[in-house]
Amino acid sequence: MSVELAALGAALAAIGSILVYTLRTGITPMPTSRRVKAAMIELVPDGFEGTIVELGSGWGTLAMAFARRYPGCQVLAYELSPLPWLFSRLWCAVAPLANLRVHRADFHEARLHGAGLVVCYLHPGAMERLRPKLEAELTPGALVLSNTFAMPRWRPVAVAEAEDFYRSKVYLYRIAA
Repeated sequence: MSVELAALGAALAAIGSILVYTLRTGITPMPTSRRVKAAMIELVPDGFEGTIVELGSGWGTLAMAFARRYPGCQVLAYELSPLPWLFSRLWCAVAPLANLRVHRADFHEARLHGAGLVVCYLHPGAMERLRPKLEAELTPGALVLSNTFAMPRWRPVAVAEAEDFYRSKVYLYRIAA
């Protein structure tokens, strides 16, 4: 009986943690589907070099895909919600990638100076809130890649449609001089 209660308590704590951070951030940590990941990676220009930063990395599957695709690039992933962050850290322990660092931190506090590519899957309000930070901290020529949600008042240099159920759009932006 005590094992069942402990398991129930752990499950309720996990659900509570997700709920609290969903309310705090405005979005549930959602994994990026395999087809959307492929569309996102495909949209990055050939020969890309530089630091890749994922903002709101959730369960870490997209950051891991970028780390595998670009082994010569440093990949930094930021996630605030403790359970998805812990999942990412455990996955990195099982299948380590030397170029991937997963941080439990609010990405609004992260320094983006020097990032060559910023990747995000955020809701429209978060995109609007993020825009001034990207404009202030990214250097001209840096790329921003967004899953599903367009950046308000920015014109994408490329848009792709994933071959998934939702026909998800992926937007690529380049920071202007």
